[in-house]
Amino acid sequence: MPARIVQIFLPENQIGQLETILPRHTRRFWRESVPGEHEKYSCIVQQRYTERLLVDLDEAFGHIPSFTTYVAELEAVLPPLQENADTELPLSRDLPPPTWLERFFSRDRLSTDEIYDDIEDSLKLRPSYLLTVTLSAIIAGLGMRSGQTAVVIGAMIIAPLLGPTMGLALAATVGNWKLGSQAMVTLAVGSALSVLAGIAIGVIATIDPLTPELRNRTLVQPSDVALALACGGAGVLAFSRGASLSLVGVMVAVALVPPLTAAGIYTGAGYPAAGANALFLFTVNLVCVNVAGILTFLFQGLPPKSWRMTASIILVWLLILTLLMSMMAGTIFLDIGSWDSLIGNIAPAE
Repeated sequence: MPARIVQIFLPENQIGQLETILPRHTRRFWRESVPGEHEKYSCIVQQRYTERLLVDLDEAFGHIPSFTTYVAELEAVLPPLQENADTELPLSRDLPPPTWLERFFSRDRLSTDEIYDDIEDSLKLRPSYLLTVTLSAIIAGLGMRSGQTAVVIGAMIIAPLLGPTMGLALAATVGNWKLGSQAMVTLAVGSALSVLAGIAIGVIATIDPLTPELRNRTLVQPSDVALALACGGAGVLAFSRGASLSLVGVMVAVALVPPLTAAGIYTGAGYPAAGANALFLFTVNLVCVNVAGILTFLFQGLPPKSWRMTASIILVWLLILTLLMSMMAGTIFLDIGSWDSLIGNIAPAE
């Protein structure tokens, strides 16, 4: 049973209000005296109740400068907390009870604050991030050039674009413009470095444009849209449950870094039209990952600040996706910008 230990430090004159809040979110809590005019409360909270407890605490005591709350994961609890419909704690507001579907998909989700903490550090443009993006693109590019799929997947374990991509979806879900702009800048810088690394490979190394691992990054099919949507949804599900970042990174990055690097390789090797096709695949994948990510966050019960704002952002992403799919349909049915019409007359390198 996923649970958290929540420690609350509060002035003595506020403990009366706190003791009316805690029973709505936890069955086990205790009070300790600490030096000064504060009291410490420790409580064991089931993971699915952590979100609403933190919201209530912030609304009640967020204006108090000395108020502090810490949240940590628990490995085991004895005696165990029973989690079923009979032991479910009531909602803290006059809201309808959650449906079985909402209860099922939100029961193991990390709280919004925990998700923020996991993403925040990865949105900073540190030297380590720049170096990691460059190295992962080089590894992926060399793997595609030699046709080694395992090397390409191995490069994605580094997961350099995971944080910015998840940050963009999270910002759109909760309506946080500051987080969204920071994620967008970090993602743009990482994408540019991936393309530049690919260009360097294309200029320095001998490239066979018909290598399947490269050529596949210039073709956009309906299956690619389905794959990117699945990657976005699965990535958010794993991320919001605290799964291994390497696992989540492979899900998301495999749809982003290889097309970017392939675009740079083709451009550096003198095939700019093929490079443009690879960038088109990256754009489709990025839009699909964000659409699926936002919908998955919402499906898990992540609370938006403004439903109107979140719905507007989703609508914009869907309109962009519709436009891209129309372009993809033109490529497939009208043979516009297809591989054969671009460099189909090139023989494979000996």
